[in-house]
Amino acid sequence: MNLTIENILLVGSLLLFVSIIVGKTSYKFGVPTLLLFLAIGMLAGSDGIGGIHFNDPKIAQFIGIVALNFILFSGGLDTNWKSVKPILREGIVLSTIGVFLTAISLGTFVWLITDFTIYESMLLGSIVSSTDAAAVFSILRSKSLALKTNLRPTLELESGSNDPMAYVLTIAFLTLVINQDQSIFSIIPLFLQQMILGAIAGLVFGKLSKFIINKIKLDFEGLYPALVIALMFITFSATDFLGGNGFLAIYICAVYLGNQDLIHKKTILKMYDGLAWIMQIVLFLTLGLLVFPSQVFPYMGIGLLISLFLIIIARPISVFLSLMFFKMKLRRRFYISWVGLRGAVPIVFATYPLLAGIEKANIIFNIVFFISVTSVLIQGTTLSIVAKWLHVALPEKVKPISEIDKFILDIPKSSMKEFEILNDSYAVNRRIVDLHFPKSAFIIMIKRHGEYIRPGGSTLIELHDILMVLADSQEDFLRVDNCLSKRPE
Repeated sequence: MNLTIENILLVGSLLLFVSIIVGKTSYKFGVPTLLLFLAIGMLAGSDGIGGIHFNDPKIAQFIGIVALNFILFSGGLDTNWKSVKPILREGIVLSTIGVFLTAISLGTFVWLITDFTIYESMLLGSIVSSTDAAAVFSILRSKSLALKTNLRPTLELESGSNDPMAYVLTIAFLTLVINQDQSIFSIIPLFLQQMILGAIAGLVFGKLSKFIINKIKLDFEGLYPALVIALMFITFSATDFLGGNGFLAIYICAVYLGNQDLIHKKTILKMYDGLAWIMQIVLFLTLGLLVFPSQVFPYMGIGLLISLFLIIIARPISVFLSLMFFKMKLRRRFYISWVGLRGAVPIVFATYPLLAGIEKANIIFNIVFFISVTSVLIQGTTLSIVAKWLHVALPEKVKPISEIDKFILDIPKSSMKEFEILNDSYAVNRRIVDLHFPKSAFIIMIKRHGEYIRPGGSTLIELHDILMVLADSQEDFLRVDNCLSKRPE
């Protein structure tokens, strides 16, 4: 069946509905949801029972890039800077040096066991060199897996920030495959340009986005998430236009915004959480439709060999070498090595050789697809088991609830206190978002002239308002009082 304007919405909505219903029960059987989304796409494709003919890598790549924008941005918004700061160096090293070592070691192995040229081998290694943010975020959060000693922030920071490195390596080695006469050292300026400009642009656009979100006055709360979407795409496309790495820019921008006081922040976070899931489903369905299982089968043997080498040798080597100068227990290093999931991102990157028209593009795409499937199937289904074996998982009863979870889910605090706004209060005629409340406390209601007002980030505090504040401790209430009066802490 060919997709037409008349039936694309029907087919798309049915696939989305089936994916959600099937995904709801998938973890009872230990199967990662994302893998089922991919399988549904394959069943609906040309080689499956659906018979939908879809063979357009350009459209698939476009959908992939749009989806990755939402997935990375959502992951960045959920990243708690206080949790990430202690492991920032480890995360950066894993997302740069670790990715490079994985690409080189796997590329060398592919070169030794296949008839690929050295540059073609390194291209394949680069495509699958990064852990997949969509897979790591969704599997860790769906399983509600709590890990010891900042292990989870390390894994999420690495998966959220290492795609830019893999992207740069993919583009660089693809250029070398196309232009065999170029020196390998010619990719160094490209790498520096992409990473430096991407990091700077991410921070600049993050600060600019905060200013715009908090200063612009929109008539409807629902417009603020739409504004953030526009700012996200501006950040990505403008950075790419300037020659920087757009994926790195939007992740840094989102991390910055997620740790700032924003108007209607809760609405924005909830919307992005839902959009990230939709984009993951759409991305895996699209890639499932793009692949032809009959073309993958001939490469299952070599694909399994390469996949096992990646999981058992290349990934652990890159992790242990990258973290050799950091103090970290051996079992933590082993677990980080195991959580090297490959998912949709490598398949999206594998569309670049297809569009470039290089000789072995189809072979590379099919091998990458098989590697991604086996990685999610083998590693994704065993994250909890391996965590227990290595004693890095927290018991169920002591799983911590993060501040971001409390913020989104409205989990009650331990106590409430009322604050009256007096004449000398700094808060008079100021918006709530400008008061910079501690993240562990928030206003649940404002009593004004005998009536109750539900507050938002843009709500103006007036004289004699009574603020009802929920918080965890007396220290939090002291900090709230300081914010209202601006006395030094």
